[in-house]
This record gives sequence, C-alpha cells and structure tokens, in this order.
Amino acid sequence: MNDSNTKPFDKPTNRDERGLLKNVNYIFNQDGSVNWRAMVKPAHLYPNKSAFERFGKPVPDSIEGLEDNKLLIKLSGIKEVAKLRGYSRIDFSLPKLERDYVVATCAVSWISNFETTNQIDGGDSWESNCTMDVANASFDNTDSFGQKFLETIAANRAFVRAVRNYLGIHIVGEDEIDKKGSGKVIAASDHSSDITPQGVLKNKFRDSEHNSGGDEFENFKNFLRGLWKSETYRNEETSKWKTWTDIPVKEARALIKFV
Repeated sequence: MNDSNTKPFDKPTNRDERGLLKNVNYIFNQDGSVNWRAMVKPAHLYPNKSAFERFGKPVPDSIEGLEDNKLLIKLSGIKEVAKLRGYSRIDFSLPKLERDYVVATCAVSWISNFETTNQIDGGDSWESNCTMDVANASFDNTDSFGQKFLETIAANRAFVRAVRNYLGIHIVGEDEIDKKGSGKVIAASDHSSDITPQGVLKNKFRDSEHNSGGDEFENFKNFLRGLWKSETYRNEETSKWKTWTDIPVKEARALIKFV
C-alpha cells in the first residue's frame, strides 16, 4: 500500500449517528450488522486461477456463481471497504528488513460505529479499536519485478489481512498470493519451521486440497465437520478450538493422518 507510515482518514462529520457514511447504501446481515463482504463491488473480484488449475479445471470467465474460496480480491477493493467502515489511522512497521526478506505489520485504528461496544456521541468516542496483522515478502514468494519492492509488497499484504480479517471478508487478497506461480497463500512467516504436532498439522493442512483459500483455520474446522459427518473422527472438544495451538498434542497427532 503506497501510503505514508501513518494515514488519517474519515472525519466523524461525514457519518450519521450509527457511524456509517451518509448517502451510501449499506447491506446488512439478519442480525443487523453490516455485511462487509456484500459491500465489495464485483469489479474488485476475479476468479482465483490457481484454485482451478490445481485440480485441472478450466478457469471461468466471470465470477458469477463462484464461492468466496474460488475468488481473489484486489487491493482496490480492500481500500474501498476500509473506507466504508471508517478508520482514523493506519500504521506500518518493518520489524524485519533484509535484502531478500521483509516482514511488515499493519495496525488499523477503526472508528467506532453501532457495531462496536463504544457509545457514539459525536465526540472523542469515535476512536474505537485497533487491529493488527503481519505478512512477509521475500525472494521466494515474489516475482522478479516484485523483488525490487519487498517493503511495499509486505505492507500491502499486511494491510489486506488486517482489513479483511477484521471485517470478516474471507476472500484471499491478490497481494497474498505467491507470485512465483505456486498460487498458494503466503503465510505470515515462511522462513519459520514449527515442528510441534500442531505446527506439522497446520503446515500439512495448508498444502492439502482441503485448504481452498480464505480463512485457513475456518477451512480446517469445515474439514473437521466433514470428518464428523463421515464418522471418521469425532471429538466434542473441537468446538472450543479457536486457533491451532488450542488443539491438544495427542489430537493433533491423530488428525495428521486424516489430512
């Protein structure tokens, strides 16, 4: 994202008492919250080529009828939906900066709206919460042109993740895809090797056909539901697993053979 380290944005006066931009038609979920996924215009989406080529299927000419895990979202779409949601600043940092490997973090300070717990009164309470995400760019996951701009690519990837994860948009950003041709989603740290049972399970699942893009752990939970239905693997505690580290070592070892 080609911005300065800190970028201010929307003033509260541009928004109504709910914290939503005036003169914008928002789409809502049944529970009354904003459906941020639905707010992404089709012009910002296109078929994820690798999701089809991986299984020898033809790449469709349009996005019509495609599920989110078969799509990619452009950086422009992420910028637009972040603007609609409203933020007060974006902060980037580069905790690791090497010639062939850069790690970037992106912190977004979101203004308060009716979906947050902070009360809106038109004053200082517009400052709501901050979310942060991390991404990397290296010679291993960028093309020849991108290798000249590792800092920018890493920052773009971190920004995309910070926005779409906060807003619940489970479409992989085009900036998160390995430009070397593998089509895989770039992990937060490709240079680290986690040899714990949970780490082995995570890496094995990431490279499996069951990981169809988007939220990786949510894909894994869907995989577990399939195992439950087929009576292949059942564990009442799986509903409590929110991250890979929540999986007990014994269960992680048992699940590896099913991936």
